Amino acid sequence: TSFMNPAPGPPLRRAGPRHFQRQHALCHVIPPKSLRSPLSFVLIICATLVDAALAEYRRPNVVLILADDLDVAIGGMIPLNKTKRLIGDAGISFTNTFVASPLCCPSRASILTGKYPHNHHVINNTLEGNCSSQAWQKSEEPGAFPALLQEHGYQTFFAGKYLNEEKNSKYYNYTLSVNGRPEKHGQNYSEDYLTDVLANVSLEFLQHRSSKPFFMMVSTPAPHSPWTAAPQYENSFASVRAPRDPSFNVHGKDKHWLIRQAKTPMSNSSVKFLDDAFRKRWRTLLSVDDLVEKVVKKLESTGELDNTYIIFTSDNGYHTGQFSLPMDKRQLYEFDIRVPLLVRGPDVKPNQTCQMLVANVDLGPTILDIARYNVSKTQMDGMSFLPLMNGNRGNGTWRTDILVEYEGEGQNITDPSCPLLGPGVSECFPDCVCEDSYNNTYACVRTMSPSGNLQYCEFDDSEVFVEVYNLTADPFQLNNIAKSIDQEVLEKMNHRLMMLQSCSGASCRTPGVYDSGYKFDPRMMFGSHSLRRRKLRQALK
Repeated sequence: TSFMNPAPGPPLRRAGPRHFQRQHALCHVIPPKSLRSPLSFVLIICATLVDAALAEYRRPNVVLILADDLDVAIGGMIPLNKTKRLIGDAGISFTNTFVASPLCCPSRASILTGKYPHNHHVINNTLEGNCSSQAWQKSEEPGAFPALLQEHGYQTFFAGKYLNEEKNSKYYNYTLSVNGRPEKHGQNYSEDYLTDVLANVSLEFLQHRSSKPFFMMVSTPAPHSPWTAAPQYENSFASVRAPRDPSFNVHGKDKHWLIRQAKTPMSNSSVKFLDDAFRKRWRTLLSVDDLVEKVVKKLESTGELDNTYIIFTSDNGYHTGQFSLPMDKRQLYEFDIRVPLLVRGPDVKPNQTCQMLVANVDLGPTILDIARYNVSKTQMDGMSFLPLMNGNRGNGTWRTDILVEYEGEGQNITDPSCPLLGPGVSECFPDCVCEDSYNNTYACVRTMSPSGNLQYCEFDDSEVFVEVYNLTADPFQLNNIAKSIDQEVLEKMNHRLMMLQSCSGASCRTPGVYDSGYKFDPRMMFGSHSLRRRKLRQALK
């Protein structure tokens, strides 16, 4: 009994690391002969219980590093050599990761809440679009995964751009909110360059954090415009230019009118501007690469690296000249909806690649799962990909489709500099090529399975314009096959899209069109959605 209740001192209880170490050691001091005595059973049970308690105390930490407008389709990860080595090579790279909406605020809201935009109700970057509105703060923020982690005993820390009402897509001359206190910054590189400021405050948190497990989120400004590089990187990538992939500077035939209005071929000055912007984006990423290296080294020096998951991703992709669109995100194509996702952490074997379909609505459920929080208690639409990181590829049970949705921005007025375009356009460039409009409102099913690699999209406009792509045969989405695809597949995809647009929680994770458990009843096509269906048939004639 002296081993069970060492004196002096209280009975075994949940406590800090030092107390656990003392009790842990005492419970394992077992004389060899006692292994055959009744007491040995008690001592082994004690050791097992303390090991379990110690494991509970050592719940993993999580670091989430979120880049801003970082693509994967047009080479955005190429400058990030340290990030790839320290996170991707040390863990797992997900090669098919998509966002629920290709725009900053809706996407970030999906990351925080684990919900699709139709459930968290952030539809674009405006206050009218519910971006960081008081209503969203009251209804959605309390259920965001960092708030749930706090309730679960985690210390939480955030640094950088939160939602777009917190306008910190700048590198100099900005104001930070530091626990509600404004902190102004100027144009002195050593004190004010935002990516480095975020790195420094993150290192300070890691140095002085409490003994609790922690969640740290760092949201960098790069590579978002205005693409201001650190002085030491201003001349990097001098010979790099925007990639001339098959969709670069070509007309978007058979696409939505917004894409077709782009001028093809682009002028030489427009192409020169794109090349310059592309280089600048890469230059800003070199400081992000440095930030990642500093965080990893600090975790190593504090002894926390082996107990910490580090996740690197982005809020949306980007394009520079694809289908002659100058530069932005917002569109339904792979270059705007695909993002990088690299993870390292306990029990994650190095040098893994996973091709399973993952969405940013999965980040919240995954991080909660890592923290041993019961995800089923939440209303999240996503699913934890922790099993995928631990080597379980789902055995055929992993999802095969996700929803992408976006509501266009634009006022019902004419841009005075581009009167011929009519009302409703926005994000227009000097040559009157516009990146958005009020009816650039669409929803897509992105399907990926051994039987089909498809994207099916419908626009919420007067004609219910449809775009469908076979990504296996047409990876650059040059040919819209909406009018030639098999009618049965088209109807199934339309039905699946309607289901996902109205899903919530577990119903967002039901079998997709190419899953064995998928059920399709054609009679459901002519219920409450009959008007929409009739319009769709007319559009495809």
